[in-house]
Amino acid sequence: MSSKHPAIVFFHKLGSAPYFYRIAGAWIPWLWGIFAILAAVGLYWGLFVAPPDYLQGETARIMYIHVPAAWMSMLGYAFMAVLGVVVLVWRIRLAEILMISGAPVGAAFTLVALLTGAIWGRPTWGTYWVWDARLTSELVLLFLYLGAMGLYSAFDEPRKAARATALLVLVGVVNLPIIHYSVEWWNTLHQPPSIGVGGSSIHSSMLWPLLIMAFAAKFYYGANLLTRARVRLLEQDRRKNWISKALLPEKSDV
Repeated sequence: MSSKHPAIVFFHKLGSAPYFYRIAGAWIPWLWGIFAILAAVGLYWGLFVAPPDYLQGETARIMYIHVPAAWMSMLGYAFMAVLGVVVLVWRIRLAEILMISGAPVGAAFTLVALLTGAIWGRPTWGTYWVWDARLTSELVLLFLYLGAMGLYSAFDEPRKAARATALLVLVGVVNLPIIHYSVEWWNTLHQPPSIGVGGSSIHSSMLWPLLIMAFAAKFYYGANLLTRARVRLLEQDRRKNWISKALLPEKSDV
C-alpha cells in the first residue's frame, strides 16, 4: 500500500489548528523580513534611481505604491473568494479564519490604491476624483471588503458568520473583471494597462522597481494575513488545551 504524497499530507496537517499555529508562527518572521528588504530596495530604486516619466515627470513615482496596492486589492479579494468556496463546500474552519482575516488587509490595500490614485489624479486630470469606471469599481471593491467585515461581525457564531460572509464574497467576485477590463470596455480617464501578457510599455528602469514593490506587497499580505489568522485562532480556541501548550514554554525535565 503506497503512502500519501508529502504535499497531500502537508495540506491535511494544515487543517489542524495547533499545526497551523506553529507553522504560521515559523513563517511570519521570514515573510516580514523579505517584505522589509524588498520594500526598501523597491522604494529606493523607484524614488531615487529610476528616471522620471517623460510625460508626468516626478509625479509618476507614486505608481510604485499605487499600482502594487491596486493589484493586491484585487488579488486579495480573489483569494478570499477561493477560500469562500472552500468554506461553503468543505467547511474547513481554518479557511474561514483565513478568509475573514484577509478582509482588513485587502481593504487597506484598496484604500491605499484609492488615496494614491486621487493624489496622482490631481496633477494628471486636474481633480482628485471623477466617477470614472475604474475608480468607481475600485470604490465598490472597498465597500465589498467593509461589507464582508460588517456581516461577519453581525453574527455571534463564527461558523455561521463565515458561511454568510463567503456568500457575499462570492457574489462580489463579479466586480473583479469590471475593475480589470473597465478601461477597455468604456471610455475612461484612467490609462490602459501598461503591463500585460504581451509585454510591457514601461521602460525596464521603471519596470523592475515596480515589480519588486509588487512582490513586496505580496509578502506584506502574507505576513499580515498569517499574523491576523493566528490571533483570531487564539480568540476562538482560547479555552482549548492546545493553547496552553502552544503559548507556555516547555517545562524543564530537571
